[in-house]
Amino acid sequence: MAGNRTFTMIKPGAVRKNYEGAILKMINDAGFKIRAMKLTRMSTTQAGAFYEVHKGKPFYDNLVKFMSSGPIVAAILEKENAIEDFRKLIGATNPENAAEGTVRKLFACSVTENAVHGADSDENATREADFFFSTFERFYDYE
Repeated sequence: MAGNRTFTMIKPGAVRKNYEGAILKMINDAGFKIRAMKLTRMSTTQAGAFYEVHKGKPFYDNLVKFMSSGPIVAAILEKENAIEDFRKLIGATNPENAAEGTVRKLFACSVTENAVHGADSDENATREADFFFSTFERFYDYE
């Protein structure tokens, strides 16, 4: 996935508020191609495993509870310089600090309910994509 692919999730709060379409439009308009996507729901065990890197941090339990509270949209995105460009598109984790026009500024409620997750490295993008998608669910060879 190095360099030109990233992973994202539209979080339960944004799905509950029906923001998926608007967020996906912003992703498409920014030049990203969706190479895999699904609407699914994580159990608390799955959410705990996905966010295991944060285990022991003060926000971990609330994050796991929130992320398992409803459906999410998981997606693999492709574009040159995908991770950096996507992180700019979504904005700062805290929506109060996010730049105007970013996904989190427009659709987030709080730091925990910040509308979307975006991978922060090639390694994490690969690990996160592998968590949700088999090789049969990925479509890299079409235009």
